[in-house]
Amino acid sequence: MIDYNKREWTRSLFSVRGTMVHEISGRVSACAVWAVAVVAVHHLIRSMEILPTTHMLVGVALGLLLVFRTNASYDRYWEGRRQWGSIINETRNLGRASRVFLSRDRELLEEMMLWTIAFPHAAMNSLRGSSGLGAIAQRLPAAEVEAVLQSGDIPLAVAVRISECLVRARDRGIISDYVTVSLDQNVQLLMDYFGACERIHKTPLPFVYVVHLRRALVLYCFTLPFALVNPYGWWAIPASLLVAYTFFGIEEIGVEIENPFGLDANDLPLERFCETIERDLIELTDGLGPREVAAAESHRPISGVVS
Repeated sequence: MIDYNKREWTRSLFSVRGTMVHEISGRVSACAVWAVAVVAVHHLIRSMEILPTTHMLVGVALGLLLVFRTNASYDRYWEGRRQWGSIINETRNLGRASRVFLSRDRELLEEMMLWTIAFPHAAMNSLRGSSGLGAIAQRLPAAEVEAVLQSGDIPLAVAVRISECLVRARDRGIISDYVTVSLDQNVQLLMDYFGACERIHKTPLPFVYVVHLRRALVLYCFTLPFALVNPYGWWAIPASLLVAYTFFGIEEIGVEIENPFGLDANDLPLERFCETIERDLIELTDGLGPREVAAAESHRPISGVVS
């Protein structure tokens, strides 16, 4: 994601990074070259004029198709941002509750926090078609990390490790059955949010819609010089260039934000989200001092009873 000042017009007008100029330059250049050929033939050899009525009607329909395309893509982008916001909030909730209920077992608490930190890294890499748990994996048992990385669904395997930490805390009498179930609901929600991101990632827009839109775009832009050559003359060339740049650019914006979990300049900053989670949870763990541990020891719950 590119951070920018919305009031800086100069940077917005002349920036290249994050725009679709590189992606559409070939198509737009082809339209411009074709427009030069059409106008030259019209003026030097024979008339190439056609009535512009058809293009006016098709242009309206094409505009509606492009609006639907960009709206559908932005819905996916915003839904992805919402789900990752929920992942951030849920890891904080899980970390907050773990700090309170597991504070009497510092080692188990740290393991719980580390696996919780590993979850967003696993989710990010899974959505990008890779694997990994981030740098935090170096603080986890190597054998367990290797077993998780060898699993078919790494985020699911990490979630299982978190739940296992809760079960061990219950078996040691640190938390009650009710608290175990309550905390495991946070783990379930993490998997739900990741599943929603997977749904976005693995379900592109229908192929038939994309094909029809692109065919219509190419036909419209490459026949536009025939409709503009008579009223505009040689100015039909820059006019065709401007229309092609606008239409192909809008379509490419939809492509860019359709899958917001990748590494493109306009994709969501998943690394930043993971760093936020890691910073918050490590701070929670490191802030657990001897006084809090002693206070937790004096309030050991009776098995099966909520303190």
